[in-house]
Amino acid sequence: MCGRYAASRRPEDLALEFEAVPVEGQAPLPADHNVAPTKDVYVVRHKKERDAEGALTGGGHRELRAVRWGLVPSWAKDVSVGNRMLNARVESLAEKPAFRTAAASRRCLVPADGWYEWAPRQDRPGKQPFYVTPQDGSGLAFAGLWEVWGRGEDRLYTCTVVTAPAVGALTEVHPRMPLVLPPDRWAEWLDPAREDVTELAGPTPPEYVERLEIRPVGPAVGNVANNGPQLTARVESVSEPADQPALF
Repeated sequence: MCGRYAASRRPEDLALEFEAVPVEGQAPLPADHNVAPTKDVYVVRHKKERDAEGALTGGGHRELRAVRWGLVPSWAKDVSVGNRMLNARVESLAEKPAFRTAAASRRCLVPADGWYEWAPRQDRPGKQPFYVTPQDGSGLAFAGLWEVWGRGEDRLYTCTVVTAPAVGALTEVHPRMPLVLPPDRWAEWLDPAREDVTELAGPTPPEYVERLEIRPVGPAVGNVANNGPQLTARVESVSEPADQPALF
């Protein structure tokens, strides 16, 4: 599961890293070290290009867009369904009605600094939060899906994070993890011509997972009202139990 993560990089830096074009006129999102469901987040998606009359040209480019976290399928009666669609299990992407269409043609990357997981404590009741992030301070890209709900100016863009069985040392923290894609898999994941998602959704390479730090952090991250880089700071021991945040 991925229910909280950190995303602090500036849109101009993300645009450079992912070779993407930001949406014109879209206000930049602030740095967020406690991203929670229903918040606006950045995704990188393939944007089909159109001519002056609105016809598809056959071309396209990567677009950096702010969307709401919590997928709302186009056929949903209202947007509240997105509150339960923050994650999409990789095992059922091609079968589940809420995800299968997006999995075939509307895949995206979700940039992140790292993500949080909660593991049962061994020494006392409660759960210990951990922050999982690259040891070298670089960023991550979660596999995601995007959708658009509504029409015209009322259109709402949303996304979900794809999750998979945990790999390597991450299995000691939680049985699942975001499907993290290394840079050499970004292009094929975004390619709308690749419709068979099962060919694209292999596990995160073990050698990539080995470069991740599993860092114990303090309990403050359990409250979505808390924010700031201090949430990701290493805390070897805390006096009070760390409750896992309530997810939908």
